[in-house]
Amino acid sequence: MEIYQLKTFVAVASKGSVTRAAEALHLSQPAVSAHVKVLEETLGVALFTRVPAGMKLTGEGEQLIAKAEKILDAHQELFEEANRIKKRVNGRLRLGVCANTDAKFVGEMLQRLSRRWPELELSIKQGDSTDVVDGILKGSLDGGFFNDAARVKPELSLTEVSRFGIYLVACPGLARRGDWKALEALPWVCPNSDTCCGRAAEALFQRHGIRPKRIISVDREFVTRTLVAAGVGVGLLHEYTATEAQRNGEVEILEEALSTVQVQFGRLSSRDADPKIVAAVAALTQ
Repeated sequence: MEIYQLKTFVAVASKGSVTRAAEALHLSQPAVSAHVKVLEETLGVALFTRVPAGMKLTGEGEQLIAKAEKILDAHQELFEEANRIKKRVNGRLRLGVCANTDAKFVGEMLQRLSRRWPELELSIKQGDSTDVVDGILKGSLDGGFFNDAARVKPELSLTEVSRFGIYLVACPGLARRGDWKALEALPWVCPNSDTCCGRAAEALFQRHGIRPKRIISVDREFVTRTLVAAGVGVGLLHEYTATEAQRNGEVEILEEALSTVQVQFGRLSSRDADPKIVAAVAALTQ
């Protein structure tokens, strides 16, 4: 007994006619009649009797039709569950987040991921942009957020998620805007040149023809903010940090050092079809 035979049995019973059942099933009338005949032989009972209007269920057919419908319903449910399993996203998604990624944006993305794919386990690792890119390339991270100061590799797929500027700041009263000779004499608080703030500092040095005699190297923006607010020297802060610190009276903005830094969500191009990656990209904006 085959599923298609049961479908034909139910269709003939529902339509009351071989002709109408054939039309509904997109089969020929001889094929429908053959399905019914084989099923009757398999079950050992007559399912229909011919009447002037078409086909009528026998007593045995009346007893069996409900079970046939249940079997077809279970068959359909089986395929629907299989489709749900195929679309299910589970396992562990390891994401890297660099320090200058908007925490609110990342939080909203993670909320969407958790709500839509509750079986997906999320793991977050913080680091600088280079760490995130290296983690993706080496396979310790599935994807991550980093800025365009990182050395982006061609094997990565990228989605821009935000942009920000970088500002030169000092504690109020320490320095005057545009007095680059005086600024050159002050200590500068900034990270390495392979970071976005380090790159912005180098751009300022070249733009104004200066080279500070003392540079205090730091690797976290909150340290820069603390030292600058304490009057240790001038430094570079991301746009949202600089404007917040200025509102609080901690610093004053002296100059825009870099107008645009892109924050990207990156992953290996070879994994773009991975269900976990598809889910992560979808959760970025939707």
